[in-house]
Amino acid sequence: MAETGVYRTRFAPSPTGPLHLGHAFSALTGFDRAQACGGEFLLRIEDIDTARSRPEWETQIETDLTWLGLAWPRPALRQSLRRQLYAAVLAKLSGMGLTYPCRCRRGDIRAALSAPQTSTPVAGPDGLVYPGTCRGRSLAETGPEDAIRLDMRRALDRLGALPGFRETGPAHAGDHALDASTLVESVGDVILARRDIGTSYHVAVVVDDAHQGITEVVRGNDLFEATQIHVLLQALLGFPIPRYHHHRLILDENGKRLAKRDAARAVAAYRADGATPADIRTLVGL
Repeated sequence: MAETGVYRTRFAPSPTGPLHLGHAFSALTGFDRAQACGGEFLLRIEDIDTARSRPEWETQIETDLTWLGLAWPRPALRQSLRRQLYAAVLAKLSGMGLTYPCRCRRGDIRAALSAPQTSTPVAGPDGLVYPGTCRGRSLAETGPEDAIRLDMRRALDRLGALPGFRETGPAHAGDHALDASTLVESVGDVILARRDIGTSYHVAVVVDDAHQGITEVVRGNDLFEATQIHVLLQALLGFPIPRYHHHRLILDENGKRLAKRDAARAVAAYRADGATPADIRTLVGL
């Protein structure tokens, strides 16, 4: 693992489309925070979803960030080259007795949650909270079409005393303690390995943040609720728990978060129209 004596953060885009103003704001926020304290800013390419990732978008990401004035150690870490590490961490969690295979599709989950005897469905960080249909299955039953889920109750029992984390972002600043009832009822048995990619965002991000010695995770407010999952995994795996800085989102005129399909707000489009990096900073409120 990297040394953690210096401030270190990262910008971690997926190469599935162009960087838009929201991405620019996040990258600039992290870079500025690193610069302010003489720390390090890293770029991580989150390309575990190989079906949607494209090398041309990865090239465009680096071009856009360089144009904005950002610099980072090269080459950037690429998640698609680290699958064996993610598999090893998944095997460790399975060895603790904390995982099980799940054959349920989204339609199955919706149907189970809509049954008359069930309570009102709850939306968590990963969508509808899983009702536990496959929780009794053994890992020996795992097939190629199964996802792997975390047994949240067993994970909490394994930890006993729950960890917390420090948030430095403006909307949630302060110390936060994990809450067992919230994790069970409002998060549930999250997926640790998707059937199509063999891992998940949750596993990959905690493994890579630990490996790179990230001391503060800078990302959007839309990921704040997922932080409790990451802190739980960090504690289970014995990884350091970094600080978290969740910043405001850049929204469109309808108050919706920008998406990669918003090509008109792509950084490259602004550059082609003659904008400068200073113009982009002004547009995003920096």
